[in-house]
Amino acid sequence: MRVANTTISDNIVRQIQQLSSQQTQLQSEVSSGLRITQPSDDSAAFGRVMGLESSNRALSQYASNANTALGISQATVSALEQIKSISDRATQIGVLGTGTEGAQAMAAYGSEVDQLIQQAVQLGNSQLNNNYLFSGTAITTSPYTTTTDAQGQITAVSYAGNTSQAAIPMSQNSSLAPGSDGATNQGLSDFINHLISLRDALNAGDTNAVGTAQNGLLDTENTIVNAISGQGAVQMRIEVNQAQQTSAQTSIGQLISDDTDADLPSTVVKLTQAQNSYQAALQSAASLMKTSLLNYLPVT
Repeated sequence: MRVANTTISDNIVRQIQQLSSQQTQLQSEVSSGLRITQPSDDSAAFGRVMGLESSNRALSQYASNANTALGISQATVSALEQIKSISDRATQIGVLGTGTEGAQAMAAYGSEVDQLIQQAVQLGNSQLNNNYLFSGTAITTSPYTTTTDAQGQITAVSYAGNTSQAAIPMSQNSSLAPGSDGATNQGLSDFINHLISLRDALNAGDTNAVGTAQNGLLDTENTIVNAISGQGAVQMRIEVNQAQQTSAQTSIGQLISDDTDADLPSTVVKLTQAQNSYQAALQSAASLMKTSLLNYLPVT
C-alpha cells in the first residue's frame, strides 16, 4: 500500500497544531491560574459557575441593602438618643419649675426650654443622604413643620410625613423596615408640643400647668425609649443577616474556585509534557520531510 507524501504531511501538521493548541491552553492556565475562561473549556463547569456567579451578585446586592438599612437605623438611633437627652433635661426643668419661687427663675427655665424646642425640631428633621429620617416613606418632605409668632418663637409643631415604612430586601425571602414607625414619628411631634406647653407654663409662672406639661413629657418619653429599643432589635437582625451573607458568599466563592481554578502542580507537569511532545513532533516532522525516494535507492 502506498501512502501519499501529502497525507503524511497533513497528519504531521495536524498533530503539531493540536500539540501547539494544548501547549497554549496549559500556558494560559499556568499564567492565569484559571482552568476555565470560556464555555468550550468545560461546558458543564462553565454552566455551574455562571449560576454561582449570579447567586453571588444577588448576595452582593443584599449586602449593599443591609449596609443601607444599618446606616438608616444607626442614624435614627443617634437622633432619638439626642432627643431622649432633651427629654431628660426638660423633665429636670419641669421638676425644678414646680418648686421654683419667683417669676424670674421660671422665665430663665422657660428660655432654656425654648432652646430645647428648637433643638428637638432640628433633630426631628434629621436627614441621611438628603432623605428625612422621620417622614415615613415621604422622605423628601420635612416631617415637622412649625408655627411661629411675631417674635419668631415656635408656638406649635405638626407632623407632615406619613405612617408608612419602606421595607428593604435582606434576602430572597425576607425584608425589614429600618426606619422609625408612624407611631414614633407622631409621638415626636407630641413631644415637641409638650415642650412648648412647658415653656409657656414656665414663662407664665403657672406651676400647675408646668406639672401638666411634665406629665405629657413623661408619656411621650416612653415612645422615644421604645423606639430606641426597637431600633436595637432591627440592628441585631441586620448584623445577623450580614454574617449569613458573608458566610454564603465565602461558600459560593469556594465552589467557583473549585470549578475554575487550575491545579497548578498538575498543570505545570502537563505543560512540560506538552512542550516535550511538541518539540519531539517538530523534530520528527523535520526528519520525515527530508526523506525522499533517493533514500531507498541502492547505491551503485
